[in-house]
Amino acid sequence: MFGGCTGWAARRQSPVRVRFTPPEGSPYDCPVLDARDLEIVAALQEDARATYADVATRVGMSASAVHERVRKLEQAGVIRGYRAVIAPEALGLYVTALIAAIPLDPSEPDDLPERVGEFPEVEACYSVAGEANYVLKVRTKTTSDLEDLIRRLREKGNVQTRTTIALSIPFEDRPLAT
Repeated sequence: MFGGCTGWAARRQSPVRVRFTPPEGSPYDCPVLDARDLEIVAALQEDARATYADVATRVGMSASAVHERVRKLEQAGVIRGYRAVIAPEALGLYVTALIAAIPLDPSEPDDLPERVGEFPEVEACYSVAGEANYVLKVRTKTTSDLEDLIRRLREKGNVQTRTTIALSIPFEDRPLAT
């Protein structure tokens, strides 16, 4: 299964070309991966630098078949990119916080992501249900820097904030379950 989609298409054993047909009115339209694609994705999540030959050995296919499937997975948007994962502490970023942003004036445009996109401290922006409209994951060097960021977010975003500082991070950026 991919992205929480279920149904008859999720059980079929065919490549990415199969599309899940969601119930009418559903916002979901998910590519459905077969068992081999899931194995390839799991191998790449574990080591994105693995060669096609390495992945092929792991999943029991030829390197050219793996290469073709990876190309299709990239074209379908299943694999969205490859990147180095850097330890934040290596960059001097010792403070991780989650900031809930609540608009001061709900009648204003809902454009907070655009307004805070220029802040390099904002690592992720999640549109959420509940009291807040957005939750931002941020990283700063010090709590003073975090305080400054919160002030800038309130001014530029015209929002009220609620901040939670992470004391430790037992895990994050886990591979998606396949």
